[in-house]
Amino acid sequence: MRNVAQELLLFLGLAVVLGAAAWLLAGTAGLLWATVTVVVLAMLRPRVPTAWILSLYAAQPVPRAAAPRLHDLVDVLSERAHLERRPAVFYVASPQVNAFVVGRGEDAALAVTDGLLRLLDGRELAAVVAHEVSHLRNGDTAVMSLSDLVARLSQWMSWVGLWSGLLTLPLAISRDSLVPLLVSMVLVAVPMLVTLMQLAVSRSREYDADLDAASLTGDPEGLARALVVLEHADGRIWERILVGRSAGPDPLLLRTHPPTDERVRRLMALEADVTGQPLPTTPYRVVIIYPPATDSPRLRRTGIWW
Repeated sequence: MRNVAQELLLFLGLAVVLGAAAWLLAGTAGLLWATVTVVVLAMLRPRVPTAWILSLYAAQPVPRAAAPRLHDLVDVLSERAHLERRPAVFYVASPQVNAFVVGRGEDAALAVTDGLLRLLDGRELAAVVAHEVSHLRNGDTAVMSLSDLVARLSQWMSWVGLWSGLLTLPLAISRDSLVPLLVSMVLVAVPMLVTLMQLAVSRSREYDADLDAASLTGDPEGLARALVVLEHADGRIWERILVGRSAGPDPLLLRTHPPTDERVRRLMALEADVTGQPLPTTPYRVVIIYPPATDSPRLRRTGIWW
């Protein structure tokens, strides 16, 4: 029920973005076309192929013989989460510390990076995998795919508004009219508001996945430890590269994930209440057969990917 409510909320945001832009740019006809577009998207609920997403990361399937303990971990957590089908396991040769799930049902896949496997111990890895499995159980991949679509369209419309404002500025000055500038301001402001809504949905999903992961592993502290390790490993590397120092934390409204401190606090508050069967994490230490990943991301047609 919650998934349906959030999908409706996101479609409403999409309708507002496209509707406002279409009406301002093309009047009633544009608004009609925007309405038809949103209705068609709502009916079809398009899905991005899992194989295409994995190809962006050059992800490789991990045979069970190559990492039997990782597969055992995914099997146990998938069974505890009552998934109809366990996700396929993929390896991303990236030093970045990350894990993610894509697809759903028979098309579901779990990807882990080289950096993640080398950094986390068995207990922490089990917690992170449980977090990702929880996303699959909760249907988050469908909602967040729609959320990503809304975010990308909103970003595109903001750029349209910004550039149209710059291009029409001389016309507005020469004709002493503020209408073109007002149109551009609306095209920038409305998508920004929708993006804030999308980010709020994302943060809500992360909190729920944390709590469910703790239930699956019976070990809230394991996930809390993993979150702290991941926070330090991330190191805001792009900020240090671009500006030479680490800036302060992002404002909460602009985060896709909740603050790590708050996530850790909530998890530790569960410590005495979790009744799930703890995992025997020691056997799940993954033996890595791949050489260390050192490649940097490259600029591709669809963005910067490994």
